[in-house]
Amino acid sequence: MAITHATDQNFTAETGSGLVLADFWAPWCGPCKMIAPVLEELDSEMGDKVKIVKIDVDENQETAGKFGVMSIPTLIVLKDGEVVDKAVGFQPKEALVELLSKHA
Repeated sequence: MAITHATDQNFTAETGSGLVLADFWAPWCGPCKMIAPVLEELDSEMGDKVKIVKIDVDENQETAGKFGVMSIPTLIVLKDGEVVDKAVGFQPKEALVELLSKHA
């Protein structure tokens, strides 16, 4: 599965079913750039179990506000549209695998 880019308009539709890792990021954010290849790797390894959705906080402030995103990157794990977990800041792949495995 490929990584999807969501907006305020389609976020609920993109994250409404199954296990989803939502990456709240911005193009100017250094740690966000560092985590991007980790998410690509995660997608190629776990893409059949988890959908990865990226949402640019500068362009989609409504959704970022709804989830209380104060610093980026913020990674929110949703299961069938409900928030089940959250991690803030750069995370190594192993930590993300562990985070997602708890909810798979």
